[in-house]
Amino acid sequence: MGVHQTRQSKSRIRRRRATQKLTVPNLVECPQCHQLKQPHHTCLACGTYNGKTVIDTESDS
Repeated sequence: MGVHQTRQSKSRIRRRRATQKLTVPNLVECPQCHQLKQPHHTCLACGTYNGKTVIDTESDS
């Protein structure tokens, strides 16, 4: 059984799929400190998530 005429090479398929992943991640404003953060992640500036303090950022060792 032979290879059909419309077969595409692996590099062509991978190049096409790779272009869809070149997007910049979305950023939202933190409601507490108004810094930009990724959605559904802890804010690295103030250490809060969903209105609760998760990371203690005030202790400077």
